[in-house]
Amino acid sequence: MQHFRLSFIITTVCLAIAFYWGGPTGAFIALILGVLEVSLSFDNAVVNASILKRMNERWQQYFLTWGILIAVFGMRLLFPILIVNLATGIDFMGVVNMALHVPNTYAVHLNESHIQIAAFGGMFLLMVFFSFIFDEGRELHWLGYIERKLSSFGKLQSIEVIFALGVLLVGQHGLPEDIRLKTLIAGISGVILYVIVDSLSALFEDEEQGEDVSEAIKKGSIMSFLYLEVLDASFSFDGVIGAFAITQDVIIIMLGLAIGAMFVRSLTVYLVRKGTLDEYVFLEHGAHYAIGSLATIMLLSISIHISEVITGLIGAVMIGLSVLSSIFYKNKLAKQA
Repeated sequence: MQHFRLSFIITTVCLAIAFYWGGPTGAFIALILGVLEVSLSFDNAVVNASILKRMNERWQQYFLTWGILIAVFGMRLLFPILIVNLATGIDFMGVVNMALHVPNTYAVHLNESHIQIAAFGGMFLLMVFFSFIFDEGRELHWLGYIERKLSSFGKLQSIEVIFALGVLLVGQHGLPEDIRLKTLIAGISGVILYVIVDSLSALFEDEEQGEDVSEAIKKGSIMSFLYLEVLDASFSFDGVIGAFAITQDVIIIMLGLAIGAMFVRSLTVYLVRKGTLDEYVFLEHGAHYAIGSLATIMLLSISIHISEVITGLIGAVMIGLSVLSSIFYKNKLAKQA
């Protein structure tokens, strides 16, 4: 329980503030939002853990402290306000006042930005998925021949970018003409952001040769930290919009999502410290397939409504199957030994 001590403290504080702000109903809704955030983001925690284990302990702690401030106040409060600010031309403080005093109007403007949010977040997550399945250096393959064949395509330079942009170009043909340009710009921006973050990470890895080891690890940890924050942002976009289906009080939404985000981060650290990814070898595979499913759903949601329940169920099924496969694989190795 020591890994979740800070999460329980944050939960208590958030529920107390929610009770003060919105009474028993406000506290209950914040708790529900927190539970939903955790249930829909387990795959996020697994992928985060695969990155976090490469970071030194100091930056792992930053992930739980400074990182949670960025995730809650930056991605789940300020960023949606900035999106409405850019989409409507209303000044930033005007949008803040709208969110606090006229939440219905704020929710409408935020929903109108769903196209750009879904395209940007969907393409970024699609790049995460493609980068995993086209990784030619991966030795263990969950789906056998299919995965081995896909990973062999990784020999082609920038194959994940080619596939991602191909999906975007083909998909936009089925959209109404008035939203095609918005979708293309937002989607390409998501791909560009992934390439920038990934390229900077590769740059620091190349500089490790001939450099002090501790300095190299520090640089790698900084880039991993930035990558995790961007990844968290991509996961949180639809969660923020979906939360307005439960309540339109931005303070309660922020507090509820803060509870969920904190538990997801504690779960990430727990998975790293307990070596869960080494114990369940296909867990990372299942999480990436869940991310691929989420990316597909986000892109489809540009033109059709898809319930968050479906997203959560798909992710849960992928994670569950990967855990079972890991157990069978471990037992198989034990018998062979």
